[in-house]
Amino acid sequence: MKPYPIFYSLILSLITLSFITFDACADRDTSRDKYRNPDQTIAFFGLNPEMTVLEISPGRGWYTEYLAGYLNGNLIAAHFDPSSPSKYHQNSLKNYRRLIDSDPDLFSNVSIQIFDAVSGKLTVPDASVDAIVTFRNIHGWMRNRKELSAFKLFFKALKPSGILGVVQHRADDETPSGEESSAGYVSENHVISIAEEAGFFLEAKSEINANPRDTKDYEKGVWTLPPSMRLGDQDKERYLAIGESDRMTLRFRKP
Repeated sequence: MKPYPIFYSLILSLITLSFITFDACADRDTSRDKYRNPDQTIAFFGLNPEMTVLEISPGRGWYTEYLAGYLNGNLIAAHFDPSSPSKYHQNSLKNYRRLIDSDPDLFSNVSIQIFDAVSGKLTVPDASVDAIVTFRNIHGWMRNRKELSAFKLFFKALKPSGILGVVQHRADDETPSGEESSAGYVSENHVISIAEEAGFFLEAKSEINANPRDTKDYEKGVWTLPPSMRLGDQDKERYLAIGESDRMTLRFRKP
C-alpha cells in the first residue's frame, strides 16, 4: 500500500467525520472531552467498530472506557507487567483491573495483556491487530531511551496496512532533546522520525488536540496543567484557564 499524500488523507478524515456515528458509553466521564476530543480523534485515526484494537499503556482507563463502548470488535489493553517490582506499576494495574471488573457488560470485549518498553515485551501475537492507539505515553519511554523499541513492537503486532494512532504532549521543535521527556513534552519531529525508523510511514497529522494557550514552560512540566495540577492551588485559575496540554495527533500506517 502506497502512502497517501498528507493533505489527501486529511480530506478523507474530514469526510469520515461527517458520516461516523459513535456509540461510546453514555455514562462515562465526559468532562475531559473538550480537551481530548475523542470522537474526532478516533475518526481521524480511521478506526471502525469491527476492528481489533490494541491500546498501549492505558493508564487509568479514560480512553478504554470510550473505546469499549465504541468497538464491537476486541479491545486489547497492554498494561504494566504484573511481575514488575515497581509499586507504582502494581497499583496502576490493580486500579485498572478494578475499573474493568466494575462493569462486566461495558468491558466484555476488553482483555489485558502486557507491554513493557524496557524489557521489550508485548504479549500479543505478531500481525494480529488492526490498529494500535497510544495516548500521552511516549515521554515515559524516552526516559529509558526505549521509544524506538516500543515502536518496533507495535510494528510487529500490527497486520499489514495496520494503523498506529498517536496523541502526545507536543514540545516545540527547537526544544533540546534532553529537556523533552523530563517535562512530559516531545517534539513532533522526533516522534515521526522514530516511527519511520521502526518501519511506519506518516499518513496524516491533525490539530484536533492542539492548544495554543499551552506555554510549555511550567515548574512541574506538563503535570502543572489539568488534570494533574501538581502545584495544587498555586496559580490554579491560570492553569485551569490554559486547559490540558498542546498535543500532536498523528496517524501512521504499516506498509
